[in-house]
Amino acid sequence: MAMSCGIDWSEEHHDVAVVDADGRLVAKRRIGDDAAGFGQLLEVLAEAGDRPEAPIPVAIETTRGLLVACLRATGRPLYAINPLAVARYRQRHAVSGKKSDHADAVVLANILRTDRAAHRPLPADSELVRAIAVLARAQQDAVWDRTQAHNKLRSLLREYYPGFLAAFRDSRGGILRPEARALLAAAPTPAQAVRLTPAELVGLLRQAGRQRRLAAHAARLRQVFAAPCLRQPPLVEQAMGRHAVALLRALEAACVNTEELATATEQAFDRHPDAKIITSFAGLGRLTGARVLAELGDDRSRFPVAKAVKAYAGAAPVTRASGKSLLVTHRRVKNQRLATAGYQWAFAALTASPGAHAHYQRRRAAGDAHAAALRNLFNRLLGCLHHCLQTQQPYQEHAAFAPPRRQHRPASA
Repeated sequence: MAMSCGIDWSEEHHDVAVVDADGRLVAKRRIGDDAAGFGQLLEVLAEAGDRPEAPIPVAIETTRGLLVACLRATGRPLYAINPLAVARYRQRHAVSGKKSDHADAVVLANILRTDRAAHRPLPADSELVRAIAVLARAQQDAVWDRTQAHNKLRSLLREYYPGFLAAFRDSRGGILRPEARALLAAAPTPAQAVRLTPAELVGLLRQAGRQRRLAAHAARLRQVFAAPCLRQPPLVEQAMGRHAVALLRALEAACVNTEELATATEQAFDRHPDAKIITSFAGLGRLTGARVLAELGDDRSRFPVAKAVKAYAGAAPVTRASGKSLLVTHRRVKNQRLATAGYQWAFAALTASPGAHAHYQRRRAAGDAHAAALRNLFNRLLGCLHHCLQTQQPYQEHAAFAPPRRQHRPASA
């Protein structure tokens, strides 16, 4: 008899429920979040009829953690159910709104019993691509942390140190540049910046890695710092300087994390067999390619058709039809990390691929806004990537953006 297992996950313990094909509760147990608890889980499944050739499928509300990793290692089908979907299923069993951990485990088991075909199991990705996913997502989080730290520091500098922002306004990267961070650490207030000598400025620039035109750059900085400007009271200015140093430490850490994780991500990505195919696409470099691979995985059965991966990435539109009403909009429920990488990919492809640029211009001429045209281009590129990965062949510009065929009209008699 077919069995289904549901696990209500928490930090300290997990509630397990096993139901049969008729929905009857066969087994239940609360296990700990440790090796002993995992052993108890395997005992419960074995007593319910779990066999290597016919493992009992498991439903859980998360895709992360040691419990999920160990369950995936057993080779059994593992379904990650969205907590919002579980809340909707819960109302089928109790309209009063009551809730308990054991009841949620039963609900999860019944989801597999009744609607297993409507949910997808976790993909059977390789260990390497799962490691790439950890590094790529951590690097993306570090980029977001760096942006947040930069914005906080810039906002504070506008309140008491506008001359420092003016000194690096025209430099690529602005206050994210190494020399900017070195100068701010040495002179966190306008009063300290004015007292810097040309030799000290040259030394700070050289220490930060700048090698050319040191004297000219130091003279320009000295002129900017000496220009008349509005000032805070001395004590307030000193306090803001201490605040800026604290924010600068957070920015320094975020910059280091971003660079180190980017290097580790690219090195892991280079070892994957799909790396050459992915980087053969116009506008798709190693780091962005690693982010795309991290979200798509390398389980070819996960997305059997290109339409599925386009919907997962939010590149395909969604249609809402009811009676005479028909509304076609872009998807809001999607893999946000993949959609972000796709936007960067499509934007970079505008200058790297003539076909992509022509496709973008056609969408703009048809009335699409910039974001909509890039999303449509990402949809096209994602379909090409799916085909290339399935057939294991590199990207070809003339095949991806072939010129439209002209229709020959028959000559009139």
